[in-house]
Amino acid sequence: MVFYFKALPEVGDYTIFMGLDKYENEELIKYGFPEDIWFHVDKMSSAHVYVRLHKGQTIDDISEGLLEDCAQLVKANSIQGNKVNNVDVVYTPWSNLKKTPSMDVGQVGFHNSKMVRTVRVEKRINEIVNRLNKTKVERKPDLKAHTNIVIWITKMKIHLISLAETT
Repeated sequence: MVFYFKALPEVGDYTIFMGLDKYENEELIKYGFPEDIWFHVDKMSSAHVYVRLHKGQTIDDISEGLLEDCAQLVKANSIQGNKVNNVDVVYTPWSNLKKTPSMDVGQVGFHNSKMVRTVRVEKRINEIVNRLNKTKVERKPDLKAHTNIVIWITKMKIHLISLAETT
């Protein structure tokens, strides 16, 4: 089960999503996209929250409003982090997530710690969390199939471009 949320329209048409539990997080880690940015409360147990950026965008393109939505959502979905003020939320591109066989289910590391950013969340803002929860939709996507379809479409586009260049 994956939960999907919509960011404020002012920040753009972005989908924010998170897994139901650590097992679903494993699937999200395994079948992510280059446009995905991962969020987690630092040094505490929390949900894994992602935002999928638009093609061509990078972590530098995340607006303050979108960053606030993601940070508030991940704080609200941390048993420990939700109870305290001044928590740090770390975020990094999906491609920077590192998973080794020795890691526990749902646990990740980073390929490059310099690519990890931190934002301080002073307190929970119920207005933001409630707004996001009103947009919450539960789905059971086949993440592997979805990823394979996107890869196939990308390969077909490259193939068609190469055909057009040779004619």
